Amino acid sequence: MARVKGGTVSRARRKKVLKLAKGYFGSKHTLYKTANEQVMHSFRYAYNDRRKLKGNMRKIWITRINAAARMNDLSYSRLMHGLKLANIAINRKMLSEMAIHDAEGFTKLCEEAKAALNA
Repeated sequence: MARVKGGTVSRARRKKVLKLAKGYFGSKHTLYKTANEQVMHSFRYAYNDRRKLKGNMRKIWITRINAAARMNDLSYSRLMHGLKLANIAINRKMLSEMAIHDAEGFTKLCEEAKAALNA
């Protein structure tokens, strides 16, 4: 059986990696071996950071809720506890959106939480 040379396939694979490494510093965008290493690391960072983003967003929401709650004479933890006692199930993302865009609605929720805490 005749020998098959894999030139076009190998070149295409290398070109694909070098295209992904476009814009990297130094030899990381020109030399295949270093470019491949960096691209693999970059994929790993991207995967991890997609998961980290979820925690970061939660921190941002909590910060926003806390700031809005303090305007209504409550701390974040007392607000969340009061909402739980009042059987109001609303997630942090929606609470933070309300704090930004619907201040009156957020104030009503704070009043409900205060009433539940005092009862």
